[in-house]
Amino acid sequence: MLRPLAERVTIETAYGPAELTHQQGGLFTGLLPGSAIPAYRLRVAYPGCEPLLQDDGYRLPPTLGELDLHLIREGRHEQLWQALGSHPRTVEGVEGTAFAVWAPNAVGVRLVGDFNHWDGTGHPMRSLGSSGVWELFVPQLGEGTLYKYEILARDGRRRQKADPLARAAQCPPGTASLVTLSRHRWTDQDWMDRRTRTHHHRAPMSVYELHLASWRPGLGYRELAAELPDYLNGLGFTHVEFMPVMEHPFGGSWGYQVSGFYAPTARLGTPDDFRHLVDALHRAGIGVIVDWVPAHFPKDDFALARFDGEPLYEPADPRRAEHPDWGTLEFDYGRTEVRNFLVANAVYWCEEFHIDGLRVDAVASMLYLDYSREGGDWTPNRFGGRENLDAAAFLQEMNATVYRRCPGVVTIAEESTAWEGVTRPTDSGGLGFGLKWNMGWMHDSLVYMSKEPVHRKYHHNEITFSMVYAYSENYVLPISHDEVVHGKQALVAKMPGDWWQQRANQRAYLGFMWAHPGKQLLFMGQEFAQGAEWDHEVGPQWWVLDDNWPAADEHRGVQRLVGDLNRLYRAAPALWEQDTTPDGFRWLDGGAAEDNLLSFVRFAADGSPLVAVCNFAPVVRHGYRVGLPTLGTTDQLWSEVLNTDAERYGGSGIANAGLVKAESVDWNGQPRSAELVIPPLATLWLRPA
Repeated sequence: MLRPLAERVTIETAYGPAELTHQQGGLFTGLLPGSAIPAYRLRVAYPGCEPLLQDDGYRLPPTLGELDLHLIREGRHEQLWQALGSHPRTVEGVEGTAFAVWAPNAVGVRLVGDFNHWDGTGHPMRSLGSSGVWELFVPQLGEGTLYKYEILARDGRRRQKADPLARAAQCPPGTASLVTLSRHRWTDQDWMDRRTRTHHHRAPMSVYELHLASWRPGLGYRELAAELPDYLNGLGFTHVEFMPVMEHPFGGSWGYQVSGFYAPTARLGTPDDFRHLVDALHRAGIGVIVDWVPAHFPKDDFALARFDGEPLYEPADPRRAEHPDWGTLEFDYGRTEVRNFLVANAVYWCEEFHIDGLRVDAVASMLYLDYSREGGDWTPNRFGGRENLDAAAFLQEMNATVYRRCPGVVTIAEESTAWEGVTRPTDSGGLGFGLKWNMGWMHDSLVYMSKEPVHRKYHHNEITFSMVYAYSENYVLPISHDEVVHGKQALVAKMPGDWWQQRANQRAYLGFMWAHPGKQLLFMGQEFAQGAEWDHEVGPQWWVLDDNWPAADEHRGVQRLVGDLNRLYRAAPALWEQDTTPDGFRWLDGGAAEDNLLSFVRFAADGSPLVAVCNFAPVVRHGYRVGLPTLGTTDQLWSEVLNTDAERYGGSGIANAGLVKAESVDWNGQPRSAELVIPPLATLWLRPA
């Protein structure tokens, strides 16, 4: 019996007490009659203290069962967080906390924390054999306990490591893990029931991306729950996407260098506080997507790097382990336990926090062995190619598992290459994502918009090229945080011209974006045309909306437009019912380069049309004829349902007054057409009246 610094230890059983003999270094021994270990408690006397009556966790059986250990060995434990990590529980009538960690290369593992003054001498963990798992149940420990694992490696060094499966962590700069227990009672059952019946490819999805720590600096999860749902509903967004909420040591990484994959960052509150935020958003009818980062992890000594003294979560080959762009380590996707750690983590966020979508960061860096690597700095796969076959298999397993276990959840890939089948189902050989960020559309359209209008005719193919491949994958159109930092300028500042023209350009662009096939994503601050890049220390420039700001109403105009775009979009099945099929789109005129103008029609499943006309020139087009589709006699009159040049948005107010009558004049391949007044730098939407 190990009880460092104790003077006396007495073992108490139903047969009476028996004093143990101190051997050395806090080791006490003794003999008890009988052939089996009886139930017992310890009475421990320390110098100058009254004797303490304690339960002994070592007399209790392991808290992991054989099925847990089998699934861990097989890499198939889909609820791994319920087996590993720390769990307050009662074992054979004894209250305490069970700890378990996977460290197969360790010579020994001890539990250290605030309860033993960070000295693990008295808390060695028990090895559970070939599984590589170490386990210990510590009586009388409960919620709020800070702890780490002290791992003795084969090189003789001891390292204190945070728990990879910790469900809560100490607030940075602290690095300890925290014992936690959820008491949240969910109130979003109606939302969860509706979610299971939602088909994302045939439903509206407009996403507001934000960085939780800087959206309203100083607000925690619970304060955000009081403000964010109302703001999003006011603007009509269907979903919100959080940049990574997992614990991370360096705030300047925006959460993209994760150290605690199972713990929401303590900077903003507790795990139950985060559940409260998700719950509030669901009650408001808003879906929650989180950024998930399985591509890499930081090298911090307290975290996953060389976890048990040797490469464990990372490949042993440094050419595969080192991520050249970010000074981090990549995961070993070929190791079953590592793959299990990540797949279970994806499931964890969906099951434990009711997350509705996972946007998977940096997929391209996972899929290619030579990503950002020069010459001989990488090793090919077994077929001699550059594809990371293990990473592709992991992504397939993750997607298949999430979709099977979590009905209604959508996974979204940030993938910037031409890898085939990113959103194709896994049973057809694809990676199995539901959606993919359309980085090509983002890049090409922003290049076009950045040009002075007089030069745009030479770049017309860049605004239309996306339709060549629009149905090769299921796309999201992203204007994300990546496009408004590091010298790339805010969205409105990318636009040419004076302040009026910049706002007009942005409004026209947003009208084009919301009408284009695909889902929409807009980063915070761009919905009201803030002029500066995003700064994670400051957050959005909310003050430009204040009454005392000279251009406040001009910023509010863009904000009003975004709200109207979302409301009209959600009410127009033509803009989302056939997002993933060519039947939902037809060019009217995609080749009017000399006029900086394009027009197209979107169709709902029942054939109902919506026509979009985009004028990217700073001149008014009077009497400009545009073809209009026909549905018999019901579409002779058309209504201008959106005009980004409207005065309420800060525009000049040029519009088509009243209803537009379709004439029997063939135009743009359509049997009918109408002469329109098209405002400068503006997008129009028209629907049958």
